[in-house]
Amino acid sequence: MNDMSIKTDEPRIAAHRESLEARVRDFARFRELGLIARSGDFFPSVHYPPITMYPEATEEELLDDYALPQDGLFDVYLHLPFCEQRCLFCHYPVKFGHFGDKTHPETERYLDALEREMDLFRHRLGIPKFQARSILVGGGTPTLLTPAQLDRMLTGFKERVDCSRVTQFNFDVDPGTLTDQHGAERRRILREHGVDRLTIGVQSLDDEILRKMHRPHDVKTALASIEACRADGFQLNIEFIFGYPGQTLEGWMRMIDEAARLDVEEIQLYRLKIDSYGDAQGPIDKIVQLRPQELPAFEEAIRMKQAAIEILAEHGYTENLRRVFSKDPAKYSHYAHNQCCQLYDQVGFGLTAFSSLRDRFLLNTQTFEDYYRRIDSGRLPVNRGIKRSAEEQKRWAVVLPLKNRDVDKAQYRALTGIEFDEAFPELWERLVAEGLVEDKGGFAGLTRKGAFFADEVCHQFHARSYIPFEPDEYAPGPLNPYRARQDSVEA
Repeated sequence: MNDMSIKTDEPRIAAHRESLEARVRDFARFRELGLIARSGDFFPSVHYPPITMYPEATEEELLDDYALPQDGLFDVYLHLPFCEQRCLFCHYPVKFGHFGDKTHPETERYLDALEREMDLFRHRLGIPKFQARSILVGGGTPTLLTPAQLDRMLTGFKERVDCSRVTQFNFDVDPGTLTDQHGAERRRILREHGVDRLTIGVQSLDDEILRKMHRPHDVKTALASIEACRADGFQLNIEFIFGYPGQTLEGWMRMIDEAARLDVEEIQLYRLKIDSYGDAQGPIDKIVQLRPQELPAFEEAIRMKQAAIEILAEHGYTENLRRVFSKDPAKYSHYAHNQCCQLYDQVGFGLTAFSSLRDRFLLNTQTFEDYYRRIDSGRLPVNRGIKRSAEEQKRWAVVLPLKNRDVDKAQYRALTGIEFDEAFPELWERLVAEGLVEDKGGFAGLTRKGAFFADEVCHQFHARSYIPFEPDEYAPGPLNPYRARQDSVEA
């Protein structure tokens, strides 16, 4: 991958050149200090431990001594692993086809199993219904179902989940499923069931890039879906991937400007990840091997991210949750905030779904047949997870909130039994010295520079066995995550 230097004759780029190059210098400096892998690659800090690193476990090991949260509330996730076609960047197992055109035996079988899984989980916990605080339905493409199936799924879900105290009902959607011959009916069904926030997987406003991603929609369809959903009164979050093969800095900056002018409530950014961080390796690794010259250099991805931050700021967008930008700070995903920042108990249903509880983590099986087999035998489809030790608990309780907002020190004490200031004092001092973190009174958080490199900063709090890259991938600097830490016993 060759570094694509900035063209000084491009006015849009030239206006941001100084700040973009300053961020690239930060990237190079932190690589020398050991914060960033030598290769320049990154690993998203989405869970702790990372989703690919959980050991095998049974539901008895993980749930026999579990106590319900005091308020009885859960944030709830529902997973639909069906798509029209494989997006090349996707790292999760899905089945493909035109499932939304007519009732399909596979989706019917899955919806049956999904309801039975919810029943098994309710019985395991000894509750008549789950009491939901917030809800997210994702995939896959959950709106790929026929309208009748979508209504059936949501009806069955609400028979098992009490939604009377829900503050937000989220749905991840694909543009085409909202604008095809069934689109209006699907939107009506979502509204009738109380869905009020949609994340639309736009990914790009460039038809050629969408083709390279193997997305099933084009720009015209994406724009039509935004217009239709806005007219229906949904709060909208649209997401984009940067660092993708074929993207250029100039094209990316122009596209982010166009996206900001759409004036949706939220805009979310993802950096392309080539190696899997989920339960299936996406085809993107083979695409990069075949056409490595098309992949932007890591330095160019850094420029893209910084440019997006600055262009969005010009339009009044600021980072609210990490990587998510909004004009109104009250517009954000309650589900993400509750799970990752408040660290409330969350339950998930479906293939590869997880349950992130306050002292343990459960992860469902990654194959369809195993999912069906376990449920048919009267068991939860859980096959991996951990009950966190005291050491892992104190790491988990910092990684997720630090990545997404700030660490609430009182909450940290309640979850771990220790003061945050006593948990990682020497590590924290090193991060403060490099301008990456700061004390905020009752909170501890990332600086603006730290927020840019949030994933790598959070890796500093991982136990050795959960650091995402091998030891020789890091320079022997003061921020090498493998360096011996006198302030904490390694798990």
